[in-house]
Formats: sequence, structure tokens, C-alpha cells
Amino acid sequence: MKVKELMNESVKSCSTFTTLNSAAGIMWDNDCGCVPVVDNEGHVVGMITDRDISMAAYTQGVALTASLVTSAMSKQVFSCRADDDITTAEKIMRDKQVRRLPVVDANNRLVGIISLNDIAREAEREQASRATRQVTDSEIARVMEAVCAPHHRVVAAQSL
Repeated sequence: MKVKELMNESVKSCSTFTTLNSAAGIMWDNDCGCVPVVDNEGHVVGMITDRDISMAAYTQGVALTASLVTSAMSKQVFSCRADDDITTAEKIMRDKQVRRLPVVDANNRLVGIISLNDIAREAEREQASRATRQVTDSEIARVMEAVCAPHHRVVAAQSL
């Protein structure tokens, strides 16, 4: 199964000049917890989550209307391509401990997003329809375990 079969093509994004308040509004209006940050050409330059916004509000001590997403976004972006196998996306999620991946084209322009939720829903759909399983329960469990592991354990394990 390819990423393009599960990804959400109507992904919402924000720019580097978006305030944290506006990014939170995008998440609220679209019932999502993460928004890719793109530059003027549509290249993905960061990711901002609802948690990033909450922590910025706490640590920066300024109004969300007075701070840009660049002050809180993750600048290290992990992504995949629409033609990648779903197992490639799962591996990136596991290895990098992320729940969502922007899907980019050959020019690193945003074309969609895929989340662990999308993969889990596909596994359930396949099980309910008794279709040939492309996404297994054990794959979902492996990705969830890796993504949910406390970060300090991953850092410690990688340094051994």
C-alpha cells in the first residue's frame, strides 16, 4: 500500500509569519493537532503542534498573538513521499518518534499529511471488511510503542 492511498490531501498549513494564536485557530477549526509550516514556495520548513503552542505560551510568557510559529515550531522535519510504501512512513514514525508526517513532492512542497491515526483506521477498515491486510495490528502496535516511548529512553538506548 502506498502513502497516497491513506494521506490527507486537504492538509492545512501555515507560514513562518503566522502567529501562534492563528496556528492554534487553524488546529481548532480543522480538528487537528499539528500543522506543517511552509515558506512562500510551499516548501515544508517546520511542524507546529498544539503542545508546541502550549509550551511556548508557558515558557515565553507572551501573548500567542505576539509570537510567531518560528519561535515554537520543530525545525527538523521528517517527511515522506506519496509513492512511498506505507511501511516506509511507519518506519520513519517509529525511528523519529512522530505521529504525523508531511507528504512532500520531489521539490519538498507539501502535498498532504499522513498520521498514525490514518494508518490505524486503515487497519481497522481492513479487519472489518475482511480484506487482505496491508496494515497489520502488530505493525500499528510497533509504531505506537516507539512513538509513545519517553524520549529520554530513546536517547539513552541510542547512546549505548
